[in-house]
Amino acid sequence: MTQAQYAIIGGTGVYDPALLDHATEHTIDTPYGSASCTIGEHAGRSIAFMPRHGKGHSVPPHQINYRANLYALKEIGVTHVLATAAVGSMRLSLPPGALVIVDQFLDFTKGRVTTFFEGDKPVTHVDMTDPYCRNLRGHLQQTAARENIVVSDGGTYVCTEGPRFETPAEIRMFAQLGGDVVGMTTVPEAVLAKELGLCYATVAMVTNLCAGMSGQPLTHQEVLDEMAKNVHLLRQLFFAAFSTLDPSASSCGCRTAAGSMGE
Repeated sequence: MTQAQYAIIGGTGVYDPALLDHATEHTIDTPYGSASCTIGEHAGRSIAFMPRHGKGHSVPPHQINYRANLYALKEIGVTHVLATAAVGSMRLSLPPGALVIVDQFLDFTKGRVTTFFEGDKPVTHVDMTDPYCRNLRGHLQQTAARENIVVSDGGTYVCTEGPRFETPAEIRMFAQLGGDVVGMTTVPEAVLAKELGLCYATVAMVTNLCAGMSGQPLTHQEVLDEMAKNVHLLRQLFFAAFSTLDPSASSCGCRTAAGSMGE
């Protein structure tokens, strides 16, 4: 099986085939279903790209097979994952186009399987003090500074079930609880990555102000248009980060967060 040490999870717009040499497509079978990814090389690093929503963005956020996706990356040898997320902003200080290296989340999903530890597996409570790898977040911040890319250091991601957008009342509640941005994909993705012992970080791109803040109704096209305008910055940041990452220097504790499962 073709191996990769690094992975990018995101929408199809993030992946540019020209950035990977010797790119090949693969389907990986897992105990949780199959998952597809493209594996290639960049600057001497083996990188897998996984479209979270499937080819053509065909799978809605509440129906994504998160367990198959993360398990497949672990199976091909991935140790570090960078994920993208299109989000709405609850803070006027984070306007459309802003990039946020999130460091915490609030989970408002309802019907998703959020763990590998069920059935015949032992009861395991995974530490989520640092839900997004602190070392990987720090490396992203340093890389952004070198690449002259403006990022917001830290922020709380509110994850909702979707696929509908949130109501203005929900947004007011989330903001009062300390949320900064809202999206539909970080849970259970971040949790499953932690259970598998993967170093995982998310850079959220603000595509719109949340419901009730702009005076205009939200549309999915608005999200797509804003993402298309700024996705080149995410590509630049992610590939620059992977090209300079030293995985042996990690002291984050992600690998042992869930005990032996991450080994």
